[in-house]
Amino acid sequence: MKNQRRVVVDYVSPSVNGGEFYIKRIVNEVVNVRAHILADGHDVLGASVCYKHENGKKWNEARMSLDFNNEWQASFFVEKQGYYTYKVEAWVDYTLNWRHGIIRKIDDGQYVISELLEGADYIEAVIKKVSSKVDKAYLEHLQNLFKDESKYDEAVKEATSERLYQIFYNNPIKLLENTSTDFQIYVDRKKARFSTWYEFFPRSASEKEGVHGTFKDCERLLPRIKNMGFDVVYLPPIHPIGEVNRKGKNNTTEAKEGDVGSTWGVGSKYGGHKAIHPQLGNLEDFKALVKKAKEQGLEIAMDYALQAAPDHPWVKAHPKWFKWRPDGTVQYAENPPKKYQDILPIYWESEEYEALWQECLDILLHWIDCGIEIFRVDNPHTKPFYFWNWIITKVKEKHPNVIFLAEAFTAPKVMQQLAKQGYTQSYTYFTWRNNKHELIDYVEELTKTELKEYMQPNFWPNTPDINPFHLQGTGDSKHMQRYALAATLSSCIGIYGPVFEYMLSDSLLGKEEYLNSEKFQITHYDWTIQNKLTTVIAKINFVRHHNEALQQTNNIKFCYVENDNLIAFYKWNEAKTNHILVVISLDHHNSQQGTIQMPLYELGVHEGHLMEMHDLITDNRYNWHNEWNFVELHPALPFHIFQINK
Repeated sequence: MKNQRRVVVDYVSPSVNGGEFYIKRIVNEVVNVRAHILADGHDVLGASVCYKHENGKKWNEARMSLDFNNEWQASFFVEKQGYYTYKVEAWVDYTLNWRHGIIRKIDDGQYVISELLEGADYIEAVIKKVSSKVDKAYLEHLQNLFKDESKYDEAVKEATSERLYQIFYNNPIKLLENTSTDFQIYVDRKKARFSTWYEFFPRSASEKEGVHGTFKDCERLLPRIKNMGFDVVYLPPIHPIGEVNRKGKNNTTEAKEGDVGSTWGVGSKYGGHKAIHPQLGNLEDFKALVKKAKEQGLEIAMDYALQAAPDHPWVKAHPKWFKWRPDGTVQYAENPPKKYQDILPIYWESEEYEALWQECLDILLHWIDCGIEIFRVDNPHTKPFYFWNWIITKVKEKHPNVIFLAEAFTAPKVMQQLAKQGYTQSYTYFTWRNNKHELIDYVEELTKTELKEYMQPNFWPNTPDINPFHLQGTGDSKHMQRYALAATLSSCIGIYGPVFEYMLSDSLLGKEEYLNSEKFQITHYDWTIQNKLTTVIAKINFVRHHNEALQQTNNIKFCYVENDNLIAFYKWNEAKTNHILVVISLDHHNSQQGTIQMPLYELGVHEGHLMEMHDLITDNRYNWHNEWNFVELHPALPFHIFQINK
């Protein structure tokens, strides 16, 4: 079939895999669309981004403008949760092409009476689109004027007028237009982009040493967590723990009497993934905790760990959900050199996979009905990618507020694929990025490549699984440094506490694992202790909650500073009304000095312009006038968070 389209629409961005996966935004964020648009010859082109919400009946249109080298751009805001569709359409704009041509001929001194008659024909088509009675009357007047040779001078003046240009521009005749494929956006609530997580083990929440904590004990801790500035309380699995092959303290393969086992060994005679560990309380106690948290502006996040202890009810009720060996046993989970004898991996290639998938969905729906809207997912990279696409889509259909955090310290492309398949947030390699070069390269990758369109990083300085070498045996300066880095580089952050703020970093020899890991035992804490680190964390979190520039990850520019022990970066909000400069020392032993190059161009100021630098942590204020400015940081407080008032 012949195709008369003349305009090429190519390289539409943002898009992921050519539109196979949706990009992600939160409510009221902007979508900046670019496309390569070109045609044969030299005709004037027009282009638009068309977009609509999934519940919208009509397309909205944002006209594109030519940037350079046949690259066009336009922006629009997404105002509702849910799915949006967008596409680019382009056309030869014959009316504007006529106007462009007649202006060139007039400027050349040519007599254009024939061109005016052509213009009258174009106006006839435009009149049918114009809704304004005033504009219709004006166009009808022009039709007569362009046909009246005695009024040539007036006709020429109107033909080149701005008013006619605006009418033509706003009412294009889109003959033989070309349209790109449709692309999708998923728009989430704000917490998908900006959240501050605090993880602790409920069973360690008791005030009494040696006593198993309860949900009631957790309620007592909520004000402490709130006062430190966190808004998400993440609980490791709260389900019954398997008794068969239970792990002992420090991950030993044999449990002794009284050992409580790993919370991730889900399932026992007391129930499975929809049940609650009896020593924590009952379902009503859990719902009460969720309610108390919401009353204080906190959300409870649950752990979603799709694995089973050997005595999980599934093993007997659904044996085909597991892969049995010839000797009648199931190979336990392994991640060499780690072994998980207390966990049976699910057989995702089971012939009964449909029932398995449905049960996994029912688990989520059960806890959503209990008030949970955030799930941290354990080891998602060990389950099929397309399973995650299916289950996340199913949940979002009825529960758009639900957020999924992927705990996937795995290969980069595996982590990225999980984000493409629907995960809201993802753990990252920040935990191991420690020097200036590593940090800048990694954040640039996250914020300046396609990753920014679909992967929201969540920076964790530590987790129950990871006691990084650079935190082992260190004091408050290193911990402040790591928290400041995480909390200002990324808009989503989490810590495993109170281990982090109490700086409990004793490790197994030569390993990034905690000695006496809380994963395998109940730990007693004095939750009333406040120290310098708890104070600084609370202050940083307060600053994050009151500065939009720190509530997103992607708007960031690293500033030159000649000292490799100092890292500096500028962040801003979309409206450019909030400007933040962060300077952090990467040396927790010694004072460091350096001269920072201010991003004057991005700030829209010139050399010599007065900038008040308000340190939001100490409340000190400084006047900077120049592009290059001196800073000195000490281990006692190894960072500045400046609000730039210009």
